[in-house]
Amino acid sequence: MTVPQAFELALQHHRAGRLAEAETVYRQILALQPNHAGAHHLLGVICHQAGRNDLAIDLIRQAISLNPNNPSAHSNLGEAYRALGRFDEAIASYRSALQLQPDHPDAHYNLGNALQGQGRPHEAITAYHRALQFRPDYTEAHINLGAVLVGLNQYDEAIAAYRQALRLKPDLAETYNNLGTALMHQGRFEEAADAIRRALELNPDYAEAHHNLGAIFAEQRCLDEAVAAYRRALECKPDYAEALSNLGNALREQGQFDEALVACRQALKLQPDHLEAQNNLGSALLELGQLDEAIIACRRALALKPDSANAKFNYSILLLLRGDFEQGWPCYEARWNVTKSAKQDFSQPMWDGGPVQDRRLLIHAEQGFGDAIHFVRYAPLIAARGGEVVVECPPPLVALFRSAKGVREVVAAGDPLPPFDQHLPMLSLPLVFQTTRESIPKDIPYLFADPDRGGIWKERLGRDRSRLRVGLTWTGNPQNRRTRIRDVSFEMLLPILRIEGIEFFSLQVDQGANMLRPSTNTSGIIDHTGHIQDFADTAALMAQLDLIITVDTAPAHLAGALGFPVWALLPFVPDWRWGLKGDDTPWYPTMRLFRQPSLGDWASVIRRVVAELEQNESS
Repeated sequence: MTVPQAFELALQHHRAGRLAEAETVYRQILALQPNHAGAHHLLGVICHQAGRNDLAIDLIRQAISLNPNNPSAHSNLGEAYRALGRFDEAIASYRSALQLQPDHPDAHYNLGNALQGQGRPHEAITAYHRALQFRPDYTEAHINLGAVLVGLNQYDEAIAAYRQALRLKPDLAETYNNLGTALMHQGRFEEAADAIRRALELNPDYAEAHHNLGAIFAEQRCLDEAVAAYRRALECKPDYAEALSNLGNALREQGQFDEALVACRQALKLQPDHLEAQNNLGSALLELGQLDEAIIACRRALALKPDSANAKFNYSILLLLRGDFEQGWPCYEARWNVTKSAKQDFSQPMWDGGPVQDRRLLIHAEQGFGDAIHFVRYAPLIAARGGEVVVECPPPLVALFRSAKGVREVVAAGDPLPPFDQHLPMLSLPLVFQTTRESIPKDIPYLFADPDRGGIWKERLGRDRSRLRVGLTWTGNPQNRRTRIRDVSFEMLLPILRIEGIEFFSLQVDQGANMLRPSTNTSGIIDHTGHIQDFADTAALMAQLDLIITVDTAPAHLAGALGFPVWALLPFVPDWRWGLKGDDTPWYPTMRLFRQPSLGDWASVIRRVVAELEQNESS
């Protein structure tokens, strides 16, 4: 057999994946002809394929010294360098290949991979596009282009790249999974789930796809399905720390706190530096009221990544709950990178607490209705400094906030804003004013019921005030993640409604109001909420009542801000603003707090409310 024949045989073995046979023949060729550039090159490629990259580099460099004009040799030398993390040398090799052959698609593709490995995504995108220019059906280039675009949050382009790869090769389970992830980032959950289910059809034991399906369910608040998907991922891959961490979070949101702790601790046993597992462990410990342990978990998370928004936000909640406002308010600014509230971007500067004399300051609502009602109390403090306060808020609050002390103008969110000089989101006001427990603004009331609407509600409820009038709210926004522990079922209220001598009025609107209609035990409550158009109507209705009893939702804040008597029913571990103990709160002097004595014990809270109401009636 001649050397050319032997080389052709070696190539056949190599192309067929018979690497050992190919290597033997390449070495035989080099024994006979030590200056055979092709044998040096392809033997180096086999060494790279086997992970022997130092030897691969030596062999391919010899090949290049013998034949410097082979672009594939330069490109493959770059691959060996890249495998060792020697990106500068890899990039130089790819560029040498492209100088020799500018339309070499593999060299462009490999250059893109190296640039991505060096953290140069925009240059990598250019390289992948060049590879695709010369080979439009280059599936791997479409896939890696999609991955880089996801990293840049360019999801439309990433989705297009993944879809093109799947048109070229429809059986790529990993690409379907990656497509689903990109769609999930855009909030296109149904499409994302379809893509990931297709990945699972191709590979039923694909742990990452089961995990991502669980993440989609978790985003959709389908917690049972999320837990099942995470558990399936762990069946496929028992040491999957991320799936354990997210399983723990889903179990926590289901109220299965002990199981959540087990899952998070298993994740940390597998991967002690798993940031989200530490965060999720801290959240589960908080729900159980184990605050000291929760703080330790949060501090460990911050030690792993001091700029982690999730860790800093969780830590802020613990600090504020314990009354440590000095440390808590600065950490609470991390909320913008955690909650779904969109931080508004204005050309005007954020107010830092400096002089505002004769300036217009826009304070804009964020998060829920209750938060806006809670923190609009700071408007009079700004006005006292000579500032003119403009409030932007959701439309249902506009009429109410026009009654607020210190407010010059109110604008509905989405409407054109008037001119202003500086701005501040409402929940940053305590930080700017360096609020302590002692300096909480307590000028109550700071909101007022409209007397004209009050007259309408007075006629609607009737003029007979011989019996105590009590308003009730038992549930809040169902999208709130604390709904499960914060809300009370309507049936739980029945012992209250059976108390004689009291007129009970529903303050429940939206979905919570629907609980009344199918119930067979609603004779004890009067429902006029169909006439409520906004919070100004609710305020006018409250003005006709003697007492409001409510879970921790917007009506609690409204009654407190109006200065009306209000009893707030709180879970064992309440929202941070209510603190950990006591029957009163510095935020609202007319509010009494009825706390769960243990996790989930609403029955004790209801019994206490019944006893207090009966005592009031008898006196």
